[in-house]
Amino acid sequence: MAEPESTVINTNVKQKDPSKALVIAVTTRAIFNLEQEHKLYLERGKEEYTRHQQANQHKPLPPGTAFAFIQAVQYVNKKMLESNPAEKDLFDILVLSNNSPESGVRIINSAKHYGLEISKFCFVSDEDSTQYLKSHGVKLFLSADRTDVCNALQRGVSAALVFQQEVQAPSTPLRVVFDGDAVLFSDETDQIFQEQGLEGAVQYERAMEAVPMGEGPLKNFAMHLGKMRSKFSQEKSPIRTYLVTARSGRDMGIRAIKTLREWGLAIDEAFFMDGAPKGPILAQIQPHIFFDDGLHNIQGAQNVGVPSAWVP
Repeated sequence: MAEPESTVINTNVKQKDPSKALVIAVTTRAIFNLEQEHKLYLERGKEEYTRHQQANQHKPLPPGTAFAFIQAVQYVNKKMLESNPAEKDLFDILVLSNNSPESGVRIINSAKHYGLEISKFCFVSDEDSTQYLKSHGVKLFLSADRTDVCNALQRGVSAALVFQQEVQAPSTPLRVVFDGDAVLFSDETDQIFQEQGLEGAVQYERAMEAVPMGEGPLKNFAMHLGKMRSKFSQEKSPIRTYLVTARSGRDMGIRAIKTLREWGLAIDEAFFMDGAPKGPILAQIQPHIFFDDGLHNIQGAQNVGVPSAWVP
């Protein structure tokens, strides 16, 4: 039996109803920049790392890749509660950490320092911390560890790998960009493209135009986001969502749009790139997070300073 987790409830934050809330779990390395500390951990071991974290427990950690996203999520909660003080459809953030509670004090202090509304800190000594995601009702998991992300996806939880980068904190509202195939949608058309090339993929799409695409790994998260967004008029919404896909609008856009309509998922803007680089359009949108399954697209996003998360 795995070692139980140790959960620290943040009493400064109003606790949410997990059956209604959109629960997001982030690891410490996704939300803070712990690259130096992680290097120390790998080179000199856990004890040295713990000693370092305890010695620096009052020194706030610098923000990491998912930091601006978490701040924007808080802004959405604020707007939701302003429009309805009894609102239960809120974001709920918990930190999942392989730190011991002793070395985790610095994490808690850093969150307090920045005023992050994290409702729980879960310190898990077990190797595979993702086994606790379902019991907390997590709808999205962001981690800097590839194994964690793959484990979470296998458990049926929307998850993505965050790469550490310098991020400019964009302003509100919360802006989330999704890739299409293998992220929002299943990878069925990608598979055809690999086997039969572009011509085969286009023919397949035309033949399947009236049939909605299968669900991708981030569909559930996107649907929950859409439900929150639908409580506001488009002008007043604190959430904006985008589809930025390599598909061409002419040949392969119709099925994507029909699938979203079938799901009842309204997207603010859709860009069909026809294989062109996504970097320039992302630089214009300035999202708080961009989800894609292509590492070249993640690289392109990083080059323009956009916080990105890879869906393997």
